[in-house]
Amino acid sequence: MQLTAPATPRPQNPTRDADGMAVASFILGLLGLLVLNLFLGPIAIILALVALWRGTARKGRAYLGLALGVADLAVLAIAMEASNTVSWSL
Repeated sequence: MQLTAPATPRPQNPTRDADGMAVASFILGLLGLLVLNLFLGPIAIILALVALWRGTARKGRAYLGLALGVADLAVLAIAMEASNTVSWSL
């Protein structure tokens, strides 16, 4: 005798997941301009590319996340070159 209904799997929505990745990419890219740009920049780039590959409805956010991720790495490279160190500080 079964007292509960059998578990039904939730339908996966890849577009919703991709939309979340696009937003996360934008936020991490924006945050990466201020702190931890060495780590957050590449993560923002990867999330943006995966979101675009999965067909996100938020293409603008994904492209902004991609651009901000690249900007994170560019800021780091410029700051390292200007200070002649491996890191930068204000």
